[in-house]
Amino acid sequence: MQKNSAQERAVSHNQGPMMLLAGPGSGKTTTITRRVADLIKKYQVTPSSILVVTFTKAASREMKERFLRLCEEEGMQGAYREVTFGTFHGIFYGILRHAYRLSAKNILGDERKYHILKEIVYRQKMRIDDEKEFFEGLVQEISIVKNGRMPIEHYYSANCPDDTFRKIYHSYVEACRQSRLLDFDDMLLYCYDLLTKRKDILAGWQGKFQYVLVDEFQDINQLQYDIIKLLAAPQNNLFIVGDDDQSIYAFRGAKPEIMLHFPKDFPDAGRELLACNYRSTKRIVETSKRVIGKNKNRYPKEFFTDNEEGKPVTVRGFEDGKEEELFVKECIRKAVKEGTPYEEIAILYRTNLGARFLVETLMEYQIPFQMRDALPNLYEHWISRNIISYIKLAQGDRSRREFLQVMNRPNRYISRESLDDATVSFEGLRWFYEGKDWMCDRIDKLEEDLNTLKPMTPYGAVNYIRYGIGYEEYLKDYASYRKIKVDDLYEVMEELAESAKGYKSFGEWFDHIADYTEKLKKQAKKQDMEKKGVTVSTLHSIKGLEYDRVFLMDVNEGTIPYHKAVSDSSIEEERRLFYVGMTRARKELYILYAKSRHDKDLEVSRFLVESGLVPEELKRGQ
Repeated sequence: MQKNSAQERAVSHNQGPMMLLAGPGSGKTTTITRRVADLIKKYQVTPSSILVVTFTKAASREMKERFLRLCEEEGMQGAYREVTFGTFHGIFYGILRHAYRLSAKNILGDERKYHILKEIVYRQKMRIDDEKEFFEGLVQEISIVKNGRMPIEHYYSANCPDDTFRKIYHSYVEACRQSRLLDFDDMLLYCYDLLTKRKDILAGWQGKFQYVLVDEFQDINQLQYDIIKLLAAPQNNLFIVGDDDQSIYAFRGAKPEIMLHFPKDFPDAGRELLACNYRSTKRIVETSKRVIGKNKNRYPKEFFTDNEEGKPVTVRGFEDGKEEELFVKECIRKAVKEGTPYEEIAILYRTNLGARFLVETLMEYQIPFQMRDALPNLYEHWISRNIISYIKLAQGDRSRREFLQVMNRPNRYISRESLDDATVSFEGLRWFYEGKDWMCDRIDKLEEDLNTLKPMTPYGAVNYIRYGIGYEEYLKDYASYRKIKVDDLYEVMEELAESAKGYKSFGEWFDHIADYTEKLKKQAKKQDMEKKGVTVSTLHSIKGLEYDRVFLMDVNEGTIPYHKAVSDSSIEEERRLFYVGMTRARKELYILYAKSRHDKDLEVSRFLVESGLVPEELKRGQ
């Protein structure tokens, strides 16, 4: 049959480079493991000279287990257990350990890394409200600079002022050097350095690993690729497997163009396409093809499936987000009644913040769920904490802790030195700034604003703080300083305002916040103990998994594609991300969008319009 011939050709490939394009659900893991077994059994390749590289420990473990099972099933004898399966970092660390006698104490763990960076940043006296996001972004940018081997003076930070980022970067590199510590990116950098400078060491490893196989090749970065090319030379028995249509990690430094340029780097490379999808129904395969076919920078592929026709893909719009969530809830209930286990249902979002209201709905209707990502508690976001502090001060709380949260948001130029006691007094502030009328006016205005807030409803208070007190202007200034999109901050404000709707008093709203926070903690605890229920996940975290029923939520402009995506290449990556979500479905796929949220009109995603999944009259701007 045609569906097996490409697999057979890939499995029986012996020497020289080869690229295997493997579509969703096309059996690539089986192909890789069978090829390794074939090299040993058919071509008498020494098992210890075969290297299989994956991106995660879990993938490496699964690949090794599948390979060992296959060998046992086929009754293979001998040293097949000596095949090396590992991650890029694991393999490269092994090379460094041999050369430099490194040990675990030379590896910089995440906790220590963040500690070093925090010390450096605090010395810079930076203004940071969103600490978690800032440090995650900083770590990511340091990684991109290292993996791209970029001169730091040519790198422009998306996280903070460029000169500040460069100072942080130099201080971090120096701190690691002095402590003889390597972070995960250093493992790659030092390994590349070692293999390019020490030809004898390189020749030793080339002699050991004469056959190299790389899985998920579309996620590779430049430095990983450069090292793999060094190891595979001179025989170039390099067998790469991946799908350029599923490259979704550019933010981690992955470069899909490496896979697109592979035939130029290796002109004699063989190429095969695993075109048969064993996972999804015909209708799901055809619909996902229509979407991904709109990308220009890709290998053209003609996928097919021998599976049943299946149900039509449901593409549906709702008046608002609440209607969308209630529809999903009803679909889940119906599916479970019909015999679908909760575990065979997945609900997918572009960002984990988007899942907040759905999670409340699932909790309310006691539908069990598990999350692939930690759900951030909206009420613990720094913006929410600021708003709650304003309300607490309006209710008479005068603690220094709450006052510090908001006294300069927006900036009133109140100094910490004016706050001597654990309790703040407005009279004391006026006395401190006696003779400085402009400061006393600001203090008067703050007190007046707090008195105005006191009798309001929670929804009214959130909006008064945002527009009346000037918190929105503060967010605009902060976003500009931090070089982030202010829309992301406004989104948090809108979510918070939406949450406050319907509560008549601050006490009621605060009770809801406490109850929701407690339920989230219980959910997290429960999830650690048992992985049961409907899966709620971001599109990035769902890659590689599959479910009978999949719901793609909020397929609107600004969400899918995400509003940060402006360049052609980033729009193509967003389309790939959407495609990854679609191809997780085996039997039923639901693509849902809302016509409004937070009292704002929304546009349907261009991805649905251009592929003909919604009528032309819904096209943006019409």
